Amino acid sequence: MSLKGKTAIITGSTSGIGLGVAQALAQEGANVVLNGFGDAGEIETLRKGLEADYGVKALYNPADLTSVAESVDLVESTVKELGAVDIVVNNAGVQHVDLIEDFPPEKWDFIISLMLSSPFHIIRTAIPYMKKQNWGRVINISSVHGLVASDKKAAYVSAKHGLVGLSKVVALETANYNITSNAICPGWVLTPLVEKQVDLIAEKEGIDWDAAKDKLLSEKQPKLEFSKPEQLGGLVCFLCSEHASTITGTSLSMDGGWSTR
Repeated sequence: MSLKGKTAIITGSTSGIGLGVAQALAQEGANVVLNGFGDAGEIETLRKGLEADYGVKALYNPADLTSVAESVDLVESTVKELGAVDIVVNNAGVQHVDLIEDFPPEKWDFIISLMLSSPFHIIRTAIPYMKKQNWGRVINISSVHGLVASDKKAAYVSAKHGLVGLSKVVALETANYNITSNAICPGWVLTPLVEKQVDLIAEKEGIDWDAAKDKLLSEKQPKLEFSKPEQLGGLVCFLCSEHASTITGTSLSMDGGWSTR
């Protein structure tokens, strides 16, 4: 599944799922463009580590994805610096929880801008380059919440459902340009933020970490096991390979059975 010489943009890739995806793509030989927030020194260490470990070029672009201009420039600057944009992985996301009547409008606008509008602007900018080279992969990291809903998550669920629909439209419009467009829909993924949630349950209820993990997962997910960022990365790499060249316009669940209920 070598992706040697390909260039990938991965949003929200300074930690968690996005970093796992970036590492997997770099391991397959792709040059990567990181994007996200965090300590500048830590991000530089990550960037240098990818180059040293995998012999690829790794750039960091601090684009604010709530800005149309910066979302577009993320693509344009990648082409300018690395010569192409072959793979786009839209992953950046945030969460806010509130009843719909209490949901702050500014939170709605922020989440939709970051998680749906920015992917649209990144994709619309990248597609002409992909068409010109007759090859491209668009992968939107949606969520099980792109397939089913949970209460108090109006903006997140709406954005993730929108990503699934956007993936389908892009697939239809690029079907004969050797470009594929798909959504990945994970359930619980073991990221540092989720680990903290488990820690809090364990502390609050006076139980061990494994029992707290099972309690968290069992609320929604039949399989009491977290997916891991590197597993998401493996699925992204598969979708970028020639083995998946006719998989387009679909949503692939990695949710431990959550969406089957």
